[in-house]
Amino acid sequence: MPSPSLQTLAVRGPRWLRLGAAALIACAALSPAAALDLTEAYRLALDNDATVRAARAAADAQRERLPQARAQLLPNIGASAGRAHNDLTRTQANILGQPVTSDERYYSKNASLTLRQPLYRPALWAALEQARAVVADADATLQAELDNLGPRVASAYFEALYAHDQLALVREQVRVAHIQLDAAVKAWQAGTGTRTDVDEVQARLDLLRADELRARQQLDFTRHGLRALIDREPDALAALDPQRLVLSPPQPLDLDAWLAKAEQGNPTLQALRARVQVAEQEVRRAQAGHLPTLDAYAQVTHSASENVTTPSSRYTNRSVGVQFNLPLYAGGAVDSATRQALAELTRAQETLQATRRDLGVRLHREYRAITEGIERVRALERAVAAAELAVTSNQRSWAAGTRTVLDVLNAQQQRQTALRDLAQARYEVLLARLRLWALAGESVEEEIERINAALR
Repeated sequence: MPSPSLQTLAVRGPRWLRLGAAALIACAALSPAAALDLTEAYRLALDNDATVRAARAAADAQRERLPQARAQLLPNIGASAGRAHNDLTRTQANILGQPVTSDERYYSKNASLTLRQPLYRPALWAALEQARAVVADADATLQAELDNLGPRVASAYFEALYAHDQLALVREQVRVAHIQLDAAVKAWQAGTGTRTDVDEVQARLDLLRADELRARQQLDFTRHGLRALIDREPDALAALDPQRLVLSPPQPLDLDAWLAKAEQGNPTLQALRARVQVAEQEVRRAQAGHLPTLDAYAQVTHSASENVTTPSSRYTNRSVGVQFNLPLYAGGAVDSATRQALAELTRAQETLQATRRDLGVRLHREYRAITEGIERVRALERAVAAAELAVTSNQRSWAAGTRTVLDVLNAQQQRQTALRDLAQARYEVLLARLRLWALAGESVEEEIERINAALR
C-alpha cells in the first residue's frame, strides 16, 4: 500500500511529479511478495513447529526436578494449630454408691512450630545428583530436536522445490509435444508424414498430461508438508541457483574425525549418557534403603486445656534434638528395588551402546552421500550437456528426414529426465550435509545460512 504522500503527489503535484508518483504506485501494486527462503522457513519452524514446542515444554518441566530435589535437603519448617470444643459426660458412684452423672464442657487448643533439617540422608543426595542428570538429559533432548529441525525443514523445502521442478519439466515436455503433434499432423496432411507418427505423438502427449496432473498433486502435497512446519502458507519459494551453488566435500575429509566429533557433540548421545547417570543414581537411592538417617529438629508447642483434669492449664514446650532412624527389615522391598534399578542401569548402558553404533552407520551413510553425491552431480551435469546436444542433433536429423518425430521426443524426454535427476542429486547432497552436521553436533543454522546463499 503506497504512502498517502505518494497519492497526494499523484493527484496534486506538478506534472513530472505526478508521473513519477504514479509510476511508483504502479510498481508497488505490481511487485510480487518476497519469496520464502530456507533461512526464513527455518526460523518460522523454530517458533511454530509443534514438535519443537513440545520439546521445549518437556525440557521446562524436567528442569523443575532440580529445585525440587534440592528442597529436600534444605530445612523444612511447618506449623500446626487446632482448637476443639469438648463435651464430656461422666457417670460415677457417690459416697452412697449411687450413680451420679455430670456434664462438663470446655475448649482445648494447641499450636506447634517445627523445624527439621536432614543431616544424613544418602537417598536425598542421590536424588539431587539424579535430578541434575535428568536436567542434562532434558537439555540434550531439546538440542537434538532443534538440530533435527534443520534437516526436517530443509527436506520439506527441497521436496517442494523438486516437485516444482518436476512440474515445470513436465509442462515443458507437454509444450514441446504440442509443437511436435502440430508438425506431425501438418506433415501427414502434406503427404510427407504418416498417421503412425501422429498417433505416437498423441499417445506420448496423453501420457505427459497424466504426468502433469500427478506433478501438480505432488507439488500441492509437498507445500502442505512445509506449511505444517512453518504454520503459514508458502506462497513462493526461493529456488536453487546452480550458478551460486558450490558443492564441496565435508571438512575435514576424514570420516574418523567426524565420528570423533559426533562422539563428543551429538546431543542424542549426551542425553543417553545422562540417562545412564540417572540410572546409576537410582541404584544409589535403592541401596540407601538399608542405611540409617539422621535429622536435627527444633520444636515449640503451646497447648491449653488438653484434658478434663486440668481444664485451665496452659503449657509451652520447647525442644531441640536429633532423630536417628535405622531400618531393620522391609520385607525384601529394598533388595527388590535395588535389583530393578540395576536392570534399568544395564538397559540404559546397552541403549547408549546401540545408539553409538547406529550413529556410526548413519554418519558413514551421510558422509558417503556427500562425497559420492558430488561426483554424481558432476556426472549428471555432463549428461545434461550431452542430452542437449542429442536434442539438437535429432531435431536437425528430423528436419533432414533421417529421424522421426518420435526420435525427437525421446531425445527431449532424456534431456528432461537428466535435468530432473540433476536437480534431485543437488538437493540430496545439500540435505546430506545438513544431516551430517546435525549428527556431529555442528551448527545446523550456520549450514542453513550457507545453503541459503545459493537460493535466488
